Amino acid sequence: MQLESPVAGQVPRRPLKSRQARWAQLSAAFLIRLSIRPNHISIASVVFATFAAACLLVAPRARTPLLLAAAACIQLRLLCNLMDGMVAVEGGFRSPSGEIYNDLPDRISDVLILVAAGYSLAPSIPAGPALGVAAAFLAVLTAYVRVLGGAAGLPQDFSGPMAKPHRMAVLTAASLLSALKPSHAPYILAAALVIVALGSLATLIRRTARIVSRLEKAGLEPKGKQSHANPDPDRRSNRPPAF
Repeated sequence: MQLESPVAGQVPRRPLKSRQARWAQLSAAFLIRLSIRPNHISIASVVFATFAAACLLVAPRARTPLLLAAAACIQLRLLCNLMDGMVAVEGGFRSPSGEIYNDLPDRISDVLILVAAGYSLAPSIPAGPALGVAAAFLAVLTAYVRVLGGAAGLPQDFSGPMAKPHRMAVLTAASLLSALKPSHAPYILAAALVIVALGSLATLIRRTARIVSRLEKAGLEPKGKQSHANPDPDRRSNRPPAF
């Protein structure tokens, strides 16, 4: 079970074993000594995601080198996602806007990579763009439901089977395998997008069911409906934006 209890003033963190790795702690300490801010690291993750998307889009014309570059950029994007939280917490660099920088760049990165992977299939698989858009849409919805649960007063649910690290692992593996088998690259990437889309749908259903179950068991109501100062149940001005 992957749940993260909300702490006042702290952005919920995805449970990651790699956070305890020696190399991760040394890397975070190095960034802290350089006074690199976590919000800047989050923005860097979008830059790497953009490079990955560009490599995927151009891959049909120069497959092997660009597919390898795409896989590397996807992993660098994940490295930024790991480092921003560690620098924020261990370095004491939290900011009032940290939660926005923690989530919004991730959604942009997901869309860039997944949609680009879909459009890279267009010459060989006409349905490729639609497949990429569908995978991106479902990926964003899984994150929306996670944050929605947090906005309702529950710990954020980072469970899979197709959370962000799983999605990027599938795309990284597909890019590497495509680089090894260039003639099969469109079909490998298409299969990866199908896996991401179906896995994201399963994750969406699972998270939603768990959130609803916990709300019903606890007798909780979403934030904003408990306040006597806001009698209108349709007003949501007190609820933080969910992404």
